[in-house]
Amino acid sequence: MLKNKKKWILLAALVLMLIVFGLYRYYIYVTQDIRAEETAAILKAKQVTGLVKVTDTQKSVWDSICWTIEGLDKDNRPILVWVQMDGNGKVKAGEGAVHEELLANGLSENQIKQKIEQEIPDLDKTRLTLGMYSGEYAWQLFYRSKDHYYYQFYRFSDGQSIGGPFTLPNR
Repeated sequence: MLKNKKKWILLAALVLMLIVFGLYRYYIYVTQDIRAEETAAILKAKQVTGLVKVTDTQKSVWDSICWTIEGLDKDNRPILVWVQMDGNGKVKAGEGAVHEELLANGLSENQIKQKIEQEIPDLDKTRLTLGMYSGEYAWQLFYRSKDHYYYQFYRFSDGQSIGGPFTLPNR
């Protein structure tokens, strides 16, 4: 009887390990395209700009697909690099597809958050990312106010509102 229990416990452990392994492989399969796109953006940023170390990446999709890469240059200064992508997950060709800015040349995340809190007092559930809006480098704010969700864009360089608020329909 005890031998029989051990068999079932080992079999259950084996099945559980196979399920976990299968879920892990499925996750890898599902995310491989986005990871490849992110890697391509980082490599292009390192080739074209002074980016040496990557500390964060964010993907933004509005007018176009754009990866924003935060990191350090060779002088250890914080920089941001915007890399525009085409619809096939490749870096856009041509001038202006990659843009580099010192973080000091624009508003930091804390500075733009303070500005937003002053402008929108009943702000709830926010997400703030870097991206592009109408060809300008921008902070993209997604937020809830009262019973609606909105998108609002602020220019990276000076924090001025450049688009929105765009209201999302209620469900």
